[in-house]
Amino acid sequence: MLDSMVRIEKTIRRIERWIPRQGPRIGQMSFHDWLRAVTPTYNWVWPYLVYLQSELERVANGECQRLIVMMPPRHAKTSTITVRFPVWFMERRPDLRVIVAGYNQLLANKFSRMSRKIALMRLGLRENRRAVEEWETSTGSWYRAVGVCGGITGMGANLIIIDDPIKSREEAQSLTYRERVWDWYTDDLYTRLEPGGAVILVMTRWHEDDLAGRILNSEDSERWRVLRLPALAEEDDPLGRQPGEALNPDRYPVEELLRIKSVLGSWAFESLYQQRPMPMEGGLFRREWFSKFVDAVPAQVESRVRYWDKAATSDGDYTAGVRMSRTEDGLFYIEDVVRGRWSPGERDKIIRQCAETDPIDTKIYLEQEPGSSGIDSVQAIIRMLAGFFVYADHVTGSKPVRAEPFAAQAEAGNVILVRAHWNIAFLDELLMFPNGTHDDQVDAASGAFNKLAKSHQIEYIESFWR
Repeated sequence: MLDSMVRIEKTIRRIERWIPRQGPRIGQMSFHDWLRAVTPTYNWVWPYLVYLQSELERVANGECQRLIVMMPPRHAKTSTITVRFPVWFMERRPDLRVIVAGYNQLLANKFSRMSRKIALMRLGLRENRRAVEEWETSTGSWYRAVGVCGGITGMGANLIIIDDPIKSREEAQSLTYRERVWDWYTDDLYTRLEPGGAVILVMTRWHEDDLAGRILNSEDSERWRVLRLPALAEEDDPLGRQPGEALNPDRYPVEELLRIKSVLGSWAFESLYQQRPMPMEGGLFRREWFSKFVDAVPAQVESRVRYWDKAATSDGDYTAGVRMSRTEDGLFYIEDVVRGRWSPGERDKIIRQCAETDPIDTKIYLEQEPGSSGIDSVQAIIRMLAGFFVYADHVTGSKPVRAEPFAAQAEAGNVILVRAHWNIAFLDELLMFPNGTHDDQVDAASGAFNKLAKSHQIEYIESFWR
């Protein structure tokens, strides 16, 4: 009996000596130390991440109940906030109930799987509550993954995280979609918040009227703390950076960010990377971008297209055909623009005349409108142009989205106009787009550019991975 008690006492002493060497117990670690313990291979000491970690601790401590984090793509905002912060918070608060929302259920489930893996390792999971859309830790914390605009009735949460509720430029430009997101947030998601609970919105800005914009223009805006961390520092940077310094110079140095800006153009870069979305208001194109004119196109043309944007009717709508070429040095020349209000018969005659007079290497593209009438119209013109290189183009996305690659190259000084009578009307329409009365020339020019760019593997970034 005595020997048994001695053995037990020695065992207890060994355990007591061992515990302090393991560091703080679960629930006692700072978020920074916890991140380094859970994912030691990642560099969690970048200044902007340390700053972000301290702000998230304020949320956990109840000092901040509404937080908006605006950051550029691929800067670990999802890894830090959406994936790891809920699990660390669960360790501190065993009864925590979390709702995490992504722009669709598939993305929300991806977040959930990553968080669940860490929770299984740190806290354990209940055997009967391990589904990816809803799981529960062995300590009693609960997690629910939902897609934006998905159903969430019957649930309550102490912590709600919304991660990038908009997935693309197409959605951002849609007022209908923005209204859906706002209604879902106010009517469905926000009503799930328990008294004293916290909401975190983490996103890359797409539009001045996105969810962050709506919140900051609402009566509730004063409750929200905003962390805006642009890729390139501006005046009064919250991290103390000098203007122009990169947010993460190890991964995205200034030179790389400027290269991205040259591809995207200033309008998209200001929104996605600087978190400063601007209304288009006829500002997608600028007059100073079109300062180069020539009397003739150089001989070193690699490819040439004529793109037609056909009017649906002859009453008020224009048909426009833009001929554009690309040279060996990567410049784009707008060679000719034909535009007019014509009857279907007159329009087809003009299209045929252009096909006969354009250089023999010109490929012809016809924008095909949806529906059987659009298909029939294009197929009739293709039959009429038998013997020429002619194709139907099934367009997707909104007109502004399709015009962005063209605008980016124009801003970079890579678009040159041949001097002609059509120059003024063409530029006037570009400068008014997308709020002008007409957009046929912009549509045709964007279509021509996109065909040339695609054929030469021009890089254009339309979506971003975290």
